[in-house]
Amino acid sequence: MTHNRWHPDLEPVGEVEVGEEVRLETEDGLAGELTRASVHADAGRLDLGLAHPLTGPFYVRGAEPGDVLEVELAAYETADFGLTAVIPGFGFLADLFPDPYLVKWEIAAGLARSEELSSVEVPEETFAGVIGVAPSHAQLEDFRRREEELRARGQAVADELPEAAIPPAAAGGLRTIPPRETGGNLDIRQLVAGSRLWLPVAVPGALFSIGDLHFAQGDGEVCGTAIEVAGAVTVRFALHKTPGVRPRFPSYETPARPGRRSFATTGIPVEAGMDLNVAARAALLEMIDHLERTYGFERPAAYALCSAVVDLRLSEIVDVPYPVVSALLPLNVFVSS
Repeated sequence: MTHNRWHPDLEPVGEVEVGEEVRLETEDGLAGELTRASVHADAGRLDLGLAHPLTGPFYVRGAEPGDVLEVELAAYETADFGLTAVIPGFGFLADLFPDPYLVKWEIAAGLARSEELSSVEVPEETFAGVIGVAPSHAQLEDFRRREEELRARGQAVADELPEAAIPPAAAGGLRTIPPRETGGNLDIRQLVAGSRLWLPVAVPGALFSIGDLHFAQGDGEVCGTAIEVAGAVTVRFALHKTPGVRPRFPSYETPARPGRRSFATTGIPVEAGMDLNVAARAALLEMIDHLERTYGFERPAAYALCSAVVDLRLSEIVDVPYPVVSALLPLNVFVSS
């Protein structure tokens, strides 16, 4: 069963034990509206209200508000077809690319190839673009209020389009397009197989959902889509019960591949809208807090270490009204790691 709105009253489609391995099949992030038979013009005829059909929600036994849910992304599988769409009015350079365009990818042997980009082979780095848990009723109202305030200030905010809600009972929920404190459309390309993601639990059972698989994506997802694919993901859950300190935003740890193993915090400018400076500042402050709390460093020392080794990445800059900046800390700098 799928849904495309966040709502605390959605009926769980199943229950999962901590430590249990679960394989979840997912639709592509554009709800299958584009196929091998699609043409460029079809990218301009999408019903974006259908975006991000998510598999879930799943009730994680034992999860309670105040806990932190740890999601281990154990494995991914993808379909043999993907697409990247330039959608009019959407993307970082939407003002310069007003016409629809469609790149169709054939996927085989870990590579994506396209007639539109005939000299290109893109290697697989599959990850889930949307991962999250349900907001509480109070959060739902708070998130909606602040996004309406951003709209009133002239910021781009996704229309609610309640008529496209799946299931219809979720029409009063939140669109999946922007990321928030409870996760969502993070589009963090480092969340490949072997990564772990930490999400703050706001409702009993957490109500976890996942979808929007990407075969590959550049940091930023600048035109608004990656190599969008259907597929499946295998996950396992752990719980951190009533931790003394909960990060405001999701955090994650990458495996040793690709690149070095890292721990990362994220920054989402939830009060400022599409402001990358605010997002970067939030990610960096979360990292400094983590270094103080976890390693006992003095705060100026933690700040200096960030300057020496932490990478700031533009994870996504298109999911209005919030971008995501990640701060990645390489774990091989610690003698005991």
